[in-house]
Amino acid sequence: MENVLVKKEGEPVKQFSVMLQNRAGALGSLVRLVRSAKVEIIGISIQDSRDATIVRMLVTDPDIVFCLFAEKGIPYTICQMVVIGLRESGIGLAACLEALMAAETNVDFAYSLMAHPDRQSLVAMHLEDYSFGIDVLNRAGFKVLYQEDLSR
Repeated sequence: MENVLVKKEGEPVKQFSVMLQNRAGALGSLVRLVRSAKVEIIGISIQDSRDATIVRMLVTDPDIVFCLFAEKGIPYTICQMVVIGLRESGIGLAACLEALMAAETNVDFAYSLMAHPDRQSLVAMHLEDYSFGIDVLNRAGFKVLYQEDLSR
């Protein structure tokens, strides 16, 4: 278990999901578009299929990406993600998953994020119940990060 000062609330981390055609260069074009707005992608997960690719991403400034996608007519969905910081990635991740399992809540999907400035390992999780998951992780002593913690 991580021993940290627990921050009870903040702006939820927003994940964008975009469906791209499964063709060479599509992902690179999306990344360049986001970067052209001076926004950093800090987490990315790609699920490929024969015809389409689902790109899930966390960014440093979701408000700019909302506007950019609207302006360019890029369809997307958005959901809230729970992001935790781990000092010991293997041990900490196992303890996190054990705390969630003990509370009988499911992890729908998860992925690691790019390096954080304070050298923590970061994991983004989509939980079946965001508020309950945050509460469980806070009570278990994990450092939950919010959007303002990830904006650079």
